[in-house]
Amino acid sequence: MSLDIDVDHRRGNFRLQARFTAAPGLTALFGRSGSGKTSLVNIAGGLIRPDRGRIAIDGQTLVDTERGVCVPAHRRRIGYVFQDSRLFPHLSVRRNLLYGRWFARGDGGAAADLGSVVELLGIGHLLERDPDSLSGGEKQRVAIGRALLARPRLVLMDEPLASLDEARRAEILPFIERLRDEAGVPILYVSHSVAEVARLATTVVILSEGTVAAVGPVQDILPMADAADGGAVLEARIVRHDETFHLSVLESAAGELQVPRLDAPAGAHVRAYIRARDVMLSLRPPEDISALNVLAGRIASISATTNAQADVRLDCSGAVLMARLTAKSVDRLALAPGRPVYAVVKSMSFERS
Repeated sequence: MSLDIDVDHRRGNFRLQARFTAAPGLTALFGRSGSGKTSLVNIAGGLIRPDRGRIAIDGQTLVDTERGVCVPAHRRRIGYVFQDSRLFPHLSVRRNLLYGRWFARGDGGAAADLGSVVELLGIGHLLERDPDSLSGGEKQRVAIGRALLARPRLVLMDEPLASLDEARRAEILPFIERLRDEAGVPILYVSHSVAEVARLATTVVILSEGTVAAVGPVQDILPMADAADGGAVLEARIVRHDETFHLSVLESAAGELQVPRLDAPAGAHVRAYIRARDVMLSLRPPEDISALNVLAGRIASISATTNAQADVRLDCSGAVLMARLTAKSVDRLALAPGRPVYAVVKSMSFERS
């Protein structure tokens, strides 16, 4: 099941032009405020009718302005999760969930069985409670469940974690991951957070001033999205946990890594976003340093970002890392493509993938 979007819409002086395809999994819409992310989601959801364009889910047309086709929002079978949960305060969690099932019509779409959705989101113990008694993270899990019980062919999530504190975000992220992996439908996910996108996305669409600047796999596109800091996404697997020092030992194409203990079992796959500013380079294996992670690599390219700085792209046994250095350091170390170096990783953000 896939989502095809090709739309052109003007609102005042702002013009949105977007064309891309979203496959099952999570497609993150990323860009600055005002770049058109929410407008695009609202067009896909039927809340805005575009001036021109076509939208189709799995070949079935929802919008085709040339043919005069525009399926009403309530007939599109789309699950929408907003920044705030928008639960009905007078209904229990169970009845909020079952309200979503009222919209389920036809075959296909995400799982529509109450029991499977409750299990997926871990909300069985909440069924008889009122929304006012739930935490922010619990409310969003119920909102996701309600959307799934509409048996959607597409799920739209407009910054669903924006109103939550760090603890509540950490609570709900694993459930969005399960949704991504098990729902089997495209998910359009709006976010301003590089960390969220690194953890959740399979595909990234970068929007800039109303146009699609880039689209592709998260590993290729996310560094472009975070141009201010630069960086790279590294895939890894948990090999074991070091309980003595509360560390997790990871295996990656670039080499072994040690990070603060992750709340995941051995064998679990993780994804790291390593900012270029958090990587130092050495011409020799560094000794007697506090950093635990040193990766051998070779310089692939050097690109000047300003007169004072340069981004160094590293090939670490096939894995890509980025290091942002001063131009003086590049000159002092005589760095050049092909030269072997050692990357000292000062910090990284590891997430479940």
